Amino acid sequence: MRKIVLSLLLTVAVAACTNIDCPVQNTVLTNYSLMRADGTPDTLNTDTLWVWTPRSDGSDTLLINRLCGATATAFSLPISYTLPEDTICTLLMDTIGNYWPDTIYIKKDNNPHFESVDCQPAFFHTITEVRSTHHGIDSVTIQQRQVTYDTSQTHFYLYLKARR
Repeated sequence: MRKIVLSLLLTVAVAACTNIDCPVQNTVLTNYSLMRADGTPDTLNTDTLWVWTPRSDGSDTLLINRLCGATATAFSLPISYTLPEDTICTLLMDTIGNYWPDTIYIKKDNNPHFESVDCQPAFFHTITEVRSTHHGIDSVTIQQRQVTYDTSQTHFYLYLKARR
């Protein structure tokens, strides 16, 4: 009986060492917070924001469709795995039809992240530069350069121009 118990414990110990823990949520996102010039959160009270990104085949992908309201103070966007620069297009529109299109350019270093040979490949990123056009956007600042699985970090503050 002792041999069976020892054999069973050894089997469990070996199996525990070979267990693969791939992350379930391995999406890497950048987080944006809308800010006012005085450093307080901004909202899209009556304004509406669309966000999309161009694709290499000439089409585009809509990422955010009609973000609006008093609670719209932040949003998250995916980041490309291997491109050295991401392009994010925005369109801000008010209730009387005024609109402000802008483009945000994010330069980054892509760093392969190794979990296990059995896990899907992942890339973390180091943001090196951000710039934008300035129709509705006053400025974009980098708050956190490292982009990982950590969704609690705000990577960018997006300062919008006065729209009223």
